[in-house]
Amino acid sequence: MKRKRAKRGIANGFVLLEALIAILIFSMGILALMGLQAASIKNTVEAKYRTDASFLANQIVARMWVDQANIASYAHHATGASCNPSGSASTYAKVTSWLNQVAAALPGASAAHQQIAVGTNHLITVRICWKSPQETSYHNYVTITQIN
Repeated sequence: MKRKRAKRGIANGFVLLEALIAILIFSMGILALMGLQAASIKNTVEAKYRTDASFLANQIVARMWVDQANIASYAHHATGASCNPSGSASTYAKVTSWLNQVAAALPGASAAHQQIAVGTNHLITVRICWKSPQETSYHNYVTITQIN
């Protein structure tokens, strides 16, 4: 009789061990799904910022297209490195209002980091830079077009 009880106790121990392993595997799966959810949210936010930057770049190009007589006035920090431009800032009202829109729409997108270069034959380069929260490096969106 003692042997039957011993076997039953060992069987109960195996059931408990199997249950603990099943809970461990289930918990690891849930944690993996939570990590996937966090990565998905981050990628969605970054995609929104890129979409907003694209819209804003196209918006300033459209303003320049309509206002071709003043196209040289749109130049803003036209020289220098990406997201660290140099040169004079534009004081043109349409540019300053656009810069305010950029700063409102994108995190870390101050007017000092934006660049609009007006080249020969009206070759336009618009570079929009922003820094996402909790990141150290800037992201940028560049569009190049020619206005005739």
